Amino acid sequence: MNLLKTLAAISSMTMLSRVTGLLRESLFARAFGAGAYTDAFIVAFRIPNLLRRLFAEGAFSQAFVPILAEYKNQHGQEASKELADHVATTLVWATVLVSALGIVGAPLFVYVIATGLRATPEAFDASVWMTRLMFPYIAFMSFVALAGGILNTWRQFKIPAFTPVLLNLSFIAASLFLAPRLAQPIYAMAIAVFVGGLLQVGIQIPALIKIGMLPRLRLNPAAGLRDPGVLRVLRKMGPAVFAVSAAQISLMINTSIASRLAEGSISWLSYADRLMEFPTAMLGVALGTILLPSLAKANSDADHAEYSALLDWGLRLTFLLALPAAVGMAILAEPLITALFHYGKFTDAAAAGSARPLIAYSAGLIGIILVKTLAPAFYAKQDIRTPVRIAIGVLIATQIMNLLFVPYIQVAGLALSIGLGACINAAFLYMGLRKRGVYQPLPGWGAFYLKLLVAVAVMGAAAWFGAQQFDWLGMRAHPWLRVGLLLGLIGACVVVYFSVLMALGFRPRDFKRRAN
Repeated sequence: MNLLKTLAAISSMTMLSRVTGLLRESLFARAFGAGAYTDAFIVAFRIPNLLRRLFAEGAFSQAFVPILAEYKNQHGQEASKELADHVATTLVWATVLVSALGIVGAPLFVYVIATGLRATPEAFDASVWMTRLMFPYIAFMSFVALAGGILNTWRQFKIPAFTPVLLNLSFIAASLFLAPRLAQPIYAMAIAVFVGGLLQVGIQIPALIKIGMLPRLRLNPAAGLRDPGVLRVLRKMGPAVFAVSAAQISLMINTSIASRLAEGSISWLSYADRLMEFPTAMLGVALGTILLPSLAKANSDADHAEYSALLDWGLRLTFLLALPAAVGMAILAEPLITALFHYGKFTDAAAAGSARPLIAYSAGLIGIILVKTLAPAFYAKQDIRTPVRIAIGVLIATQIMNLLFVPYIQVAGLALSIGLGACINAAFLYMGLRKRGVYQPLPGWGAFYLKLLVAVAVMGAAAWFGAQQFDWLGMRAHPWLRVGLLLGLIGACVVVYFSVLMALGFRPRDFKRRAN
């Protein structure tokens, strides 16, 4: 398998997901702006979304995929199918129970996560209603995470990468056609989450049938717990829940803090977070997706040289693409926010308020993406304890930084804390790999860094010069012109960056890599 080609394919699907996601956010901003009711929806969606990342896509995938890869490589299809059946039964019944508890306890959850919403009782009640409607999303996405883990292990990456597009399309349809017809328009977004979850489940089923791995759910919730493989997954999931979710837990704490800042702060942080997730998903998530099964196979085969070489390849690609993305995001923060969101009820103040946390996020973007590249190196070896210890320290460090930054730079301080916390996380993960001898850097890193810095400096200067030529806020009445100028500026920066790299000796063939 050509890893670079596979990465490009996954990234293209991820780009489609993020482009539709940005369209959805643009329509959301135009329709609802940044106020109490948008904060209410974001809080309501964040609660089940956090649990999804804790128990489904995050901890579950990191625990399940290496064990499934081991079954596939050592025991064959039949044993793998039986493991998938038992894991699916356990996971789905557990998340159904969690969803039921969430529906009952929604008022308490909203109060704990965003105490500031109590100042606006109508918004608080709306958030509770939407939380209850969206809690079943956890069960839907648990099955989607299970399906994605199976498909990725069988090297079927496209369907899992495309799946988030369906949620975005559900949001877009709801904002355009359903919201204007409801007495409380924001409720359309909660309905879209529920429908989007069902659509994402539906698209997995034909792909699983094609490879003969559609899980069969049993009515007895305890049936899967008798399987030793399931117990192994659960034992790995326990610490993995914390290890892969430190940033998400920090984000939830930040939501509570932001609810006590200026009205709209939760929304500003959310809009910045959406833009930060664009490069994170296209590179970090895509790299982690293809590296985890490849690393798990190399570990199962005891091929230590291949293991280290895969990591080296992933780290070089991370720096090659994440460093210019971080610099570009910081310099073009205002153009990005205004071109995408500055319409309808989204005011000049909201644009300025969202640009500040976006700049702060960019300071830690490289760390956020590096964690998604380095963490799979531990999970592939079924080592969860090391990332857990690091995550605990990072969570504490993030909250200390909140105490230092938020009084001075308000909501931007919350974003800066998460970004810098991710950098600390990445540094300790890297040191752990080096200390154990798991990763040995290949020659040429010094020259590689130097050339990158030169190219990024030239690109950054071009981005800054181009951004200063236009009044981005003043072009509110000319959205297509503003979007066209932004795309042209980004395209010019890409050309400048890669032209400098080519002049310094970089060639695409240098980053080609195959995996068995």
